[in-house]
Amino acid sequence: MKIVVLDGYTLNPGDLSWQALEALGECDIYDHTTLDQIVIRCQGAHIVLTNKTLLSAATLKQLPALTYIGVLATGTNVVDVDAATAQGIVVTNIPAYGPDAVAQMVFAHILHHHQQVALHHQAVKAGQWAANRDFCFTLSPLTSLKGLTLGVVGYGDIGQQVANLGIAFGMKVLITTPQPKTNLPDAIQWCERDSLLKQADIISLHCPLNVGTRYMINRDSLGLLKPGSLVVNTARGDLINETDLAQWLNNGNGFAAVDVLSTEPPFSHNPLLSAANITITPHIAWATLQARQNLLNIAVENILNFQQGNVSNQVNG
Repeated sequence: MKIVVLDGYTLNPGDLSWQALEALGECDIYDHTTLDQIVIRCQGAHIVLTNKTLLSAATLKQLPALTYIGVLATGTNVVDVDAATAQGIVVTNIPAYGPDAVAQMVFAHILHHHQQVALHHQAVKAGQWAANRDFCFTLSPLTSLKGLTLGVVGYGDIGQQVANLGIAFGMKVLITTPQPKTNLPDAIQWCERDSLLKQADIISLHCPLNVGTRYMINRDSLGLLKPGSLVVNTARGDLINETDLAQWLNNGNGFAAVDVLSTEPPFSHNPLLSAANITITPHIAWATLQARQNLLNIAVENILNFQQGNVSNQVNG
């Protein structure tokens, strides 16, 4: 059984082993694959693994031997799932491989904003502490998280992890979901989205991207936020209208910290790249060593189950 990995570099830049995958069949593993290379590389393949390389209906029609597509991520928008289903191709994904990693990045951004560690480190390295008359100095206000209100939009695996970390820091935690949640821990309260936006000091996005959530952070919703609030996005870039957010930031209304953008890599003219009061990381919240190893383990398990006739994590059929 021939297995092709189209874009393995992001998952495994060299610090993981492909050995478990290679034990399942003949493997061709490519770091990157351009659109015009897909069909050539996948000819005769029964199993194809992709992270961000697009598999369109037109491409799938040229791969008659293909019976299985494994997406090396949770989102499956890189695959024309309807076309795959019509061809009898099983499509699987990798859910919940690293919610702790993403939650950790959320709080890395939150603490970066409220503690200003990098700013003060740079000042010390520049000699400002050595030249100071006092034993300490601050360049910006430092804020305790205890007592602040954390608003979590979405309450899946990652949202729950973020909420629990908020509780550990002594924060008041609000969550919002399309339907009211009951039987929540005492320290967590469900409310409507607009109510959460009005109350929260920090808003962290953890919902899927769909028709109802696209551009949910826009000029109108930003107008509901407290002055000086922080918007954190580690979910999907298009949850935010980036032009509206950039204007809100440049007007000094608040702050943002994002790990995702609408197009990745971003175009140079993306308004958030030049906006004030924002911190941007390059879609790495998911990418701890442990989370990537877990993702690879699940991908191998998915294939093994498929080979044994017991499909796991299937998103079609």
